Amino acid sequence: MADFLGMMKQAAELQSKMKALQDELDHIEVEGISGGGLVSVRMTAKMDVKAIKIDGSLLKPDEREIVEDLVVTAFADAKRKAEGAMQEKMAALTGGLKLPPGFGLG
Repeated sequence: MADFLGMMKQAAELQSKMKALQDELDHIEVEGISGGGLVSVRMTAKMDVKAIKIDGSLLKPDEREIVEDLVVTAFADAKRKAEGAMQEKMAALTGGLKLPPGFGLG
């Protein structure tokens, strides 16, 4: 029974640490860029987009599709960086332990 209580205590501690980590991820921001810096997307490690910047030289009516493609590319770059930041924080929290589905940071 003591082992079970110890496991429950560890689970509660991990849950508390996960909550703190979720809060911390709201404050970690990454920036994805494309087009040599002409387009950038800033987002949190929880994938909330905070800003998109587009260089004025791209804002020509006949280049709309190019700008749209660059925004998609910058967003993908920011998302990849945000996922990396989240994985680093999770690895530090769990000591590299793989958590079952549904137990992550949702």
